[in-house]
Amino acid sequence: MTDSELDLDSTIASVFRCGTVAIVGRPNVGKSTLLNHILGMKLAITSRKAQTTRHRLLGIHTTDDTQFLFVDTPGFQQKHLNALNKGLNKTVTQVLTEVDVVLFVIEPMKLGEADRKVLQLLSEKTPTILVVNKSDLMGDKGNLLPLIQDFDLEFPFSDIVPVSAKKSLNLDELLTTIRKYLPEQAAVYSEDELTDKNERFLAAELVREKIFRLLGDEIPYSVAVEIEKFEVVGSLRRIFCAIIVDKDSQKPMLIGKNGDKMKQISTEARQDMEKLFGGKVYLETWVKVKGGWADDERALKSLGY
Repeated sequence: MTDSELDLDSTIASVFRCGTVAIVGRPNVGKSTLLNHILGMKLAITSRKAQTTRHRLLGIHTTDDTQFLFVDTPGFQQKHLNALNKGLNKTVTQVLTEVDVVLFVIEPMKLGEADRKVLQLLSEKTPTILVVNKSDLMGDKGNLLPLIQDFDLEFPFSDIVPVSAKKSLNLDELLTTIRKYLPEQAAVYSEDELTDKNERFLAAELVREKIFRLLGDEIPYSVAVEIEKFEVVGSLRRIFCAIIVDKDSQKPMLIGKNGDKMKQISTEARQDMEKLFGGKVYLETWVKVKGGWADDERALKSLGY
């Protein structure tokens, strides 16, 4: 390498870049898990159920020469299009018009109609990286080639990076690839900031995660969480939380026999809050019925959707 090439490499490395990166894909491909492992902390809630993510969530990752502003989006919904899900889809399409780079996340060997529906939302004008998640499950990496070729025929991806979000495999290469497409500009946030969401929002999300993880398939989709009071007393956070359901018949399922299910939800959520906030938490939860909330525009607005 010549001296001029070394100088060029040094100049490129010293340039600070900052930009927004949308993480999109069909429901339940590991978008939130990918964000959490890049950040090195649990910010976005996760579960094995689709549509766990309901909000646009900003995760900030800052290095010596780059600030990545990751936008975790809800999975694009094609069924049960009530007012809530229509709003989630609007969030996805809006985010795609505002970012510098798109990460299109898929699972290996699972190219389906739902993936193609999301592909149709993407613009060829925005650099888009195909992220093949859970690639560690493929065994022979040669099995990825037919899948990659299929996607290449359908969209002109700027790059293709196989990763395992859960095992934090190849995430450094992914960040290096993203950086190439970010604009040269100063950081937007200070280096110690991790998100634009406040603790009140994060507390509600942690309670909702436990409901998704600990209850059956249907109930979580009929539930919303509202923090009615959030107090900080010294190093103690006192959090009062209403879990909103659609029908009276759903209350017993949330509460459980002798209140056991509600106690488990509250205990696990409180423990995660204490890890995230770095201090003691007093958490009080109860169940409220608000019929038709998922189709009520006013109710959705009051719940932050």
